Amino acid sequence: MKKTYSPVRRISAVLLALMLVCSALSAPAFAAGTDQTLTFAAAGRTAHTAAEIYAQNVNSMVSVDVSAKVNMFGYETLSEGAGSGFIITPDGYILTNAHVVEGAENISVSTYSGDKYDAELIGYDISNDVAVLKIDAEDLTPVTFGDSDKAVIGEDVIAIGNPLGTLNFSLTKGVISGLDREISLSGNMRLRLIQTDCAINAGSSGGALFNMYGEVIGITNSKASGMDFGSVIESITFAIPVNNVVDIIEQIMTKGEISSPYIGISIADVDESLHAYGVPKGADVIEVAEDSPAKEAGLQKNDVITAADGEPVAGSSDLVKYVRAHSVGDKVELSVFRQGQTIKITVKIGETVKSALPETEKAAE
Repeated sequence: MKKTYSPVRRISAVLLALMLVCSALSAPAFAAGTDQTLTFAAAGRTAHTAAEIYAQNVNSMVSVDVSAKVNMFGYETLSEGAGSGFIITPDGYILTNAHVVEGAENISVSTYSGDKYDAELIGYDISNDVAVLKIDAEDLTPVTFGDSDKAVIGEDVIAIGNPLGTLNFSLTKGVISGLDREISLSGNMRLRLIQTDCAINAGSSGGALFNMYGEVIGITNSKASGMDFGSVIESITFAIPVNNVVDIIEQIMTKGEISSPYIGISIADVDESLHAYGVPKGADVIEVAEDSPAKEAGLQKNDVITAADGEPVAGSSDLVKYVRAHSVGDKVELSVFRQGQTIKITVKIGETVKSALPETEKAAE
């Protein structure tokens, strides 16, 4: 039985090699002084048909084409790939997946009207698989962002993207099949994703997942593939909830760097087999970073965090959401199960800051 979760960018085998051994890239300029405001849903909205949502939003969708030169067996070869994206501001900011553009030397986008633009990479966050591009254009139609926290299982959704990199601006429809799925992707990336049964294929990465109000609630990025129990896996696809990344997107656009609340621990869900030995549900501390707020507060490896400020922590995702909802400098009281006893530990939330540009580009600046 073999099951994999695959990013859904259409890409040649040559470009896959580039992802592993890419050469230094030229640094794009950070675009400032422009309209960097995202559009969010207002109250009193009305549900639409899939056809209406497509008509209202297809001009906000783009196809993303990437290329780079790579040396393979002593020969210089042009590698090409394709993905999807969507316009998020009237003056040309575009959202896509980080894995669509990672390693690319040249990026271009094409709109539904047939216009083609060179795009610059403003920045990306590999750990959350989001990237922001910029094209030189005005008076574009941006998407409207919805509230992914209000998504429910069974809710109808539609996806618009570029499957196979050739069937541009395709619509597929399905339902939300699961929420808050912790999925391991390539490169040891672990994300909490929306599961759907929309048809998503290579080339669809970076496309928009809409609710039936025409609001973007997710960014399509992966699908399950392979065999399990002797059958081909079908209709299991995933999207990044927009609420998880909106703040990151805005920081990339306005600052060119990403700041986030930080306590300095690696966590996982408690293994269910341990419950029989009296270990409660919670966030299991796998590692505590040196010189971190967690280390200073006294958290230890193998601690199980069961509550934060009295709010139950059933697993790692609960704690991540709780910390992300706070500001740097806030104090959080954690209930910690340690060696059969529950103790209270107060942690002051710190800050971690990283550039939104690749390391090779930072070095060139």
